[in-house]
Amino acid sequence: MNAFSRNARVAAYQSASVHGGVAAADPHGLILMLMNAAIERLTMARACLDRGEIVTKTKLLHSCVNLIAELRGVLNLNEGGSLAQNLSDLYDYMMRRVLRGNAENDPQCLTEVLSLLGEIRSAWVAIAPEVQQGAKRVAPAA
Repeated sequence: MNAFSRNARVAAYQSASVHGGVAAADPHGLILMLMNAAIERLTMARACLDRGEIVTKTKLLHSCVNLIAELRGVLNLNEGGSLAQNLSDLYDYMMRRVLRGNAENDPQCLTEVLSLLGEIRSAWVAIAPEVQQGAKRVAPAA
């Protein structure tokens, strides 16, 4: 098996894995998947920056901005009150920092966003049991 064939099979497996995960995920899990993907891309982009792989870094950061924009876009500003608005503002700030880090090849911008996303992710993971309990209360009896 040549390298191209192996890479194609790995890509196909990853695609099937991601699509299966999305189909099976609840809304809380979908948000967690977006956060994980953004953190993964930021981490990889930071490594590309360190190695001087500018084209790959740029592609990863573009994807990261899209993921953060998606996180921002799913916020319910009408019902979420000040918490949702603060998160929206923070996501906007993070997108601007990623763009600046990309334009200026500034690893500190990327590190800052990684830290912020990591904190939000930790809080999101911590509320998972509460979200699951709420879903059980709302679900109709079989």
